[in-house]
Amino acid sequence: MTPLAVRIHAALPQTQCTRCGYPDCAGYAEAVASGEAGIHQCPPGGAEGIERLAAITGQPVRPLGAEFGVEGPRRMAVIDEAWCIGCTLCLDACPTDAILGIHKRMHTVIEPHCTGCELCIPACPVDCISLEDVTPGRSGWQAWSQRQAQDALKRYALHAAHRPARGQQELTEPDEAPAPAVDRKRAIVEAALARARATAAKRP
Repeated sequence: MTPLAVRIHAALPQTQCTRCGYPDCAGYAEAVASGEAGIHQCPPGGAEGIERLAAITGQPVRPLGAEFGVEGPRRMAVIDEAWCIGCTLCLDACPTDAILGIHKRMHTVIEPHCTGCELCIPACPVDCISLEDVTPGRSGWQAWSQRQAQDALKRYALHAAHRPARGQQELTEPDEAPAPAVDRKRAIVEAALARARATAAKRP
């Protein structure tokens, strides 16, 4: 990462939400530094975030691009535990490991670790995750702090460090071809329904 990209990266909120169009905050920082991306693509940073990037890059301040989202209160994921089937797909999707749970068991969100990235929403096959505003009246950097950004970055680094290990484990099972995401979700839901039917059948 270039010195300019490092400075830009340090000024980002580290939600790792990908709304900027890049896989993480580091990728966006490098794109801005190289001129590939504009300074107006980070909804979590909001207007103040754009001003920060403008000061670092020397580019003029511009409005947040509507195609990337809108600035708003920080949101937190909430899992409807009654509907959770324990599929663990949200665990893989969460960039800061803010969701706690094990296979076939109820999951829950660790509030201080959730950045409101929303990546767990499309990952859930039963739509049991919703978002709640936790900073009403405050948005952008008014709803987030540098300390929270630093903590989120540390958790993201730990999460990313474990990805190769999981991927390598999957490679040790060559006979099992990876299923498309939609098929995997469907299989998980069907398995959960089958378990529910089996449990109901055993009841007197």
